[in-house]
Amino acid sequence: MTGKFAKTGIPASIVTKFLAEHGVVVEKTGLYSFFIMFTIGITKGRWNTLLTALQQFKDDYARNQPMWKILPEFCAQHPRYERMGLRDLCQSIHEMYAKGDIARLTTEMYLSDLHPAMKPSDAYAHIAQRRTERVEIDALEGRVTTALLTPYPPGIPLLIPGERFNRKIVDYLKFTREFNAAFPGFATDVHGLVGDDDALPGTPKRYYVDCVKD
Repeated sequence: MTGKFAKTGIPASIVTKFLAEHGVVVEKTGLYSFFIMFTIGITKGRWNTLLTALQQFKDDYARNQPMWKILPEFCAQHPRYERMGLRDLCQSIHEMYAKGDIARLTTEMYLSDLHPAMKPSDAYAHIAQRRTERVEIDALEGRVTTALLTPYPPGIPLLIPGERFNRKIVDYLKFTREFNAAFPGFATDVHGLVGDDDALPGTPKRYYVDCVKD
């Protein structure tokens, strides 16, 4: 997905949360698309459950129903969304995607020049010999990762152990940090990115990647 964002949009992460509370499991979720896997033995009743849930989401979006009403289990975990309308929440996340131009940034980081600094086996040796350190996002450019870095979406490995971080990848991780702080419960999952779970209430959460020790 590249190019300009439309004025309005429905992020797939919100639809996924809605479907989960209606008993429908989404296999993969992108920015504005999701994938549901049907087995050979799927029944017409399960099909109807999905279609009914999607129609209900459409109606709730049109009415801008409050989140506490349509996603009670989710709002119990994240009370900050209780009084928000469904359409308002969709628009807030959509506008942040547009502000960060996340579709273009995601594409560019996968197409950017990646420079291996060492073989993956050598990077692993640094782990075995305890010659690694956790580096904050702002200091990652030029550092050599010992972790496999995989953003979801799209679920494709971005860096393998032994490769260096470049500016595009760091920019993406900075957006991830900003987005996760703004919309807890809809956090972007990046395998290999470690969050500081000991952060004090009201303070920004820090994120790190394990790298070769300089």
